[in-house]
Amino acid sequence: MNKIVKIAIALIVCLMVGYSASVVTRPSVETWYPTLIKPIFNPPNWIFMPMWTFLYVLMAVAAGLVWDKIKEQNEKVKKALAFFLIQLALNAIWSYLFFGLKNPMLALIEIALLWLMIYETYLKFIKINKIAGYLLIPYLAWVAFAGILNASIWWLNR
Repeated sequence: MNKIVKIAIALIVCLMVGYSASVVTRPSVETWYPTLIKPIFNPPNWIFMPMWTFLYVLMAVAAGLVWDKIKEQNEKVKKALAFFLIQLALNAIWSYLFFGLKNPMLALIEIALLWLMIYETYLKFIKINKIAGYLLIPYLAWVAFAGILNASIWWLNR
């Protein structure tokens, strides 16, 4: 399998995770979420879909670049991709906790774990392919912002 195919497969997986999270998010965005008190820095709702799509594309390219090194660094790549899949699962779980269960506090605890797993994935990726690691930096930044937003929403609505 060549690099492009690996990136394409990773993209399909990432976008499927994003889509599954959006299924649970969408109903709450129209009903529950508007009733919450939000901080002044809360972005408009329309920004989330293009931002997450962009981040999933970056994540997929990063994963594909790392996966492409599997022959040269088999064990390192397997471990890095395992962390990638764990953080991807945590990414989806956050939506279920926040929007599905309508539980900002539980989602806040989970997003802290998610950020740590993304950071660990970044550390593993950058040792295999520097560009792959760098591609995760916007994701780290966005999830840090999302964590602050999540904490603010929890605090304002407790």
